[in-house]
Amino acid sequence: METTPRSAAPEVTTRSAGPTDRAAQAALYDRCFEKRDGERVVPWRYDANPHGRALSRVGNLAGGELISNYACSPRVVLLHGEELGRPRVGQTGDVMTHPDHRRGGVFSGLDRETLADARDAGWSAVFGLPNRRSAHIFVGELGWREVGGLRPWTFVLRPDATARQERLRAGRLAAAAVPWVHRRGRAMRSRLRREAGACEARRLERFTPEVDPLSLEVARDYAWMVRRDHAYLNWRFLDAPSGRFAALGASAATGELAGYGVVQLPAAGEALGHVIEVLAPDPAAWACVLEGALALLEEAGASVARAHAVTGSRWEGELASRGFRPPKAADSKPVIAHVLAADHPLAQATQRPREWFFTDGDRDDELVR
Repeated sequence: METTPRSAAPEVTTRSAGPTDRAAQAALYDRCFEKRDGERVVPWRYDANPHGRALSRVGNLAGGELISNYACSPRVVLLHGEELGRPRVGQTGDVMTHPDHRRGGVFSGLDRETLADARDAGWSAVFGLPNRRSAHIFVGELGWREVGGLRPWTFVLRPDATARQERLRAGRLAAAAVPWVHRRGRAMRSRLRREAGACEARRLERFTPEVDPLSLEVARDYAWMVRRDHAYLNWRFLDAPSGRFAALGASAATGELAGYGVVQLPAAGEALGHVIEVLAPDPAAWACVLEGALALLEEAGASVARAHAVTGSRWEGELASRGFRPPKAADSKPVIAHVLAADHPLAQATQRPREWFFTDGDRDDELVR
């Protein structure tokens, strides 16, 4: 249903969008982000998510051209392993305006209207990972709060030019130390293999219900964790349009699945891979999955494995203790939140990202760049 724009330019009309708008949304996605895969990515992201269809709003010119889009995807979040009924947490994504129509107030209006839609749908809070150029608009003008930061950590797999260039982001001394860091990393990987014991890493073609109780067991240790059942994991990774994710599992001595991991393989002609996430209740299985993930990336030609972590989180501590090297202090992306139901426990936990189980698998973008 069309509504009168709140802060958009006079010639722009905003409205909620649905599946019939996907082609136009995909074309705008390609235009704004200089991509060519919007017709595959947008329907996958907005309509195929097992946690529910995305809320999205668009702005159209009087002639009908779609020039702005704002999307918010639902996430079923567990509090210490418990699902608290209907309320969802939303995640913003694909906030985009055609380059010829920016700075006209369209974005601000769509933000307010989409959050109103989320509140009407019974969602408790919304979070996002804006870039540094847009973060001040969310926080300074639209009532969002910066609640944390997300930083990149790196593991050197080969002491080559790619590794030196990656570590140069942390400074010249970090780049010069690449050979030493590589030796330390090899020693850490030997330790991981010893800790893994009888566990063996194997590729997973699909996630099966076998993963569900493992995910739930880990969720009990965290105040906030997106529900990771097999349907969600298959959608998020193995059905992703890029085809660049690979999953592996840790097989216990009994042959049962004891944990899983996901990596993002290097793009063609590149040598940067990503450890997307590692989940295992058992320490031996956890070590097995991490070493398996690093080995898989190395086999795929990666010189460096990168992983992002919320500052002060358990995942950051695990990366630091397992040979990943930190960035410079300024290399941080803000985590922001907007509360819709202040008294709800989900809304309260959404404001404390250090307590989350949060990895690169929780980013709204399909691929980590």
